[in-house]
Amino acid sequence: MRRVKGSNTKPELRVRRFLHARGFRYRLHGADLPGKPDIVLPRYGTVIFVHGCFWHGHPGCPRSALPATRREYWENKIGRNRRRDARNARALRHAGWRVLTVWECRLRDERALEALARRITA
Repeated sequence: MRRVKGSNTKPELRVRRFLHARGFRYRLHGADLPGKPDIVLPRYGTVIFVHGCFWHGHPGCPRSALPATRREYWENKIGRNRRRDARNARALRHAGWRVLTVWECRLRDERALEALARRITA
């Protein structure tokens, strides 16, 4: 698991390219914020997390199916990730940020990215 990237992943780069092309300017990996959001849009008071469906346990997504081996380990690991994500989102909301989560599987559809842009400016 050491080889699994935590930042600058393909889904994250896709979101960043889309936002930049639409004129949004942002900071990356806000180290001063809880959970180090992938994208920080200070002008809009918004942070974006780009989550991989497997690693963050996307409900109802076939990509989030657990492996058959070491099932208990993976259930615990992904459960911890989900609890941490919720805790970080709560802390960010409490600090006045709007928190948006983009799931890896949704990025295949250009309309999902357009919807993200609308949510940022709303």
